[in-house]
Amino acid sequence: MKNKEELKKKLTPIQFEVTQNNGTERPFDNEYWDHKEEGLYVDIVSGTPLFSSHDKFDSNCGWPSFTKPLNEEQIVEKADFSFGMRRVEVRSKDADSHLGHVFTDGPKPTGLRYCINSAAINFIPKDQLEEYGYEEYKNLFN
Repeated sequence: MKNKEELKKKLTPIQFEVTQNNGTERPFDNEYWDHKEEGLYVDIVSGTPLFSSHDKFDSNCGWPSFTKPLNEEQIVEKADFSFGMRRVEVRSKDADSHLGHVFTDGPKPTGLRYCINSAAINFIPKDQLEEYGYEEYKNLFN
């Protein structure tokens, strides 16, 4: 994993703030909150695939929301009591990036809403999966 100085050079200021300092971007003013294209959402730091567009839904919260991760083993959940609230923080396992939070007010079948900061993820369109080294995920979009 890259050290913080290397990450500061690689990431934009908001990407660094969100992933490394547990920040939150503004709702309805981020890249993927209303994104509809088919593909994968990967960790902006490590490139690890985290979510599929097939599990994305419009939660009207202003951030990208998913019913489940691609692989639960790539997600770490931690209790978060910041700002006087009780929430469950979601982090990426490989890079330890802060991604967002998971709530229990999502749609069926999981009832979960993974509320993720756009600044913590990168989108790989389904027709570019092979080009970016994610060919093993092509079958998700056939």
